[in-house]
Amino acid sequence: MIFIFFVLSVGACTGTGAEPSDRGQGSEERSGEGGATSTSGQVVEETTTTPPPLQLIGRVLDTDGEPIAGATVSVSGSSTTTGPDGFYHLETPAPGIVTAVKPGWLSAEQGWEGGPHLVEVALEPITVRALRVSANAAGDPEHFQELLDLADSTAVNALVFDTKTEGGTVLYDTSVEMAHDIGAVQVTYDPIELIQAAKDRGLYTITRIVSFDDAVKAAAFPGQAIAGRWIDPRSQEAWTYNIDLAIEACELGFDEIQLDYIRFPSGQAVAVSGQLDMSQDERVSAVTAYLAEVRRALHPLGCSVSADIFAIVVSSPTDQGIGQRPEEVSVQVDALSPMIYPSHYSEGWLGFPDPNEHPYDVTADAIDDSLRRMEPGTVLRPWLQSFWWTPQQIRRSIQAAEDRGVGWMLWNIVSDYSASSIPTDAELSG
Repeated sequence: MIFIFFVLSVGACTGTGAEPSDRGQGSEERSGEGGATSTSGQVVEETTTTPPPLQLIGRVLDTDGEPIAGATVSVSGSSTTTGPDGFYHLETPAPGIVTAVKPGWLSAEQGWEGGPHLVEVALEPITVRALRVSANAAGDPEHFQELLDLADSTAVNALVFDTKTEGGTVLYDTSVEMAHDIGAVQVTYDPIELIQAAKDRGLYTITRIVSFDDAVKAAAFPGQAIAGRWIDPRSQEAWTYNIDLAIEACELGFDEIQLDYIRFPSGQAVAVSGQLDMSQDERVSAVTAYLAEVRRALHPLGCSVSADIFAIVVSSPTDQGIGQRPEEVSVQVDALSPMIYPSHYSEGWLGFPDPNEHPYDVTADAIDDSLRRMEPGTVLRPWLQSFWWTPQQIRRSIQAAEDRGVGWMLWNIVSDYSASSIPTDAELSG
């Protein structure tokens, strides 16, 4: 498609008057209503013209040439947002530097002199290599310092904190009144202090907010529960509580809000939840509608949005009854994080009697399945197993991610990591 723009050059209009005289008595112009009157008595009309705005059309792409939706494009004081196909169109009074930004991505610039050509801007995702910071680690200054030092000596460039955990406990002194009203608050650490300490080391900060596994909320509002401790993902009242916590976390300074347990229950709760009486579309729509609301709340604040999903759903054609499918979920988030823990895979997976003994192959297979099914412009960043393995096995799982150009996050329930299990920057760059 060829776009052609016409820019009109409009000059000022002037009347024909007497030749100018030397500056002196009787040579002044006298202004009167309806125009300026010259010394010869002729009226000169004053005309003010404004050049029409310039039209800028372009596209924002990732480094593989795939379109990026939801990026903000700005030039000379004008801005707009890219659509699903990565295209943007804006009017601007002048040419200049075209800037594209999106939470979770490195910003990029492209010069534009005002011509009618398509202006493309390529964005590169922030490649996150993270450690999970447990509640106890966040509340123990010595343990937290060890994690900061570990990040300094390895390729780790990010930390994932919990602010709302499994079961619904909120770990800091939140200003969200609902959390206090239902007895969810258990102050464990000061997020502002720890965020600053992480940023002083140049680390990207993520907080994990558990969404629908919330025993505290279910006890306080049983009408919002679907089974036991599980909140119904269709409950917009429950959405509001989580979104309020997410907004506050963004305002506290976290770079990214990661939503966990964005699903219907699994296990024994399925028998009483009624979720299997719903269609797959109904379950998936409930989860994705919630994610869309979170994204709408957080993107204007500058925070990226990510979501954790079961790894099995990236290798299954169905939602496994829990409302998660990578195609639909990835549309609503900036980063998608399947939880790839080979110790949880059943015997015989990929033909292996014990999948846990094959960290590279199982991790690689799940990542490959994910990449084939995700929305272009969404970053894949898996959770990797950092428990029940030797340092060499952890490294093999990390290598599978690195070989595929994706970031990773290490999960350990008590944040017990070994430097020997994590590559250094030099090892990755070599």
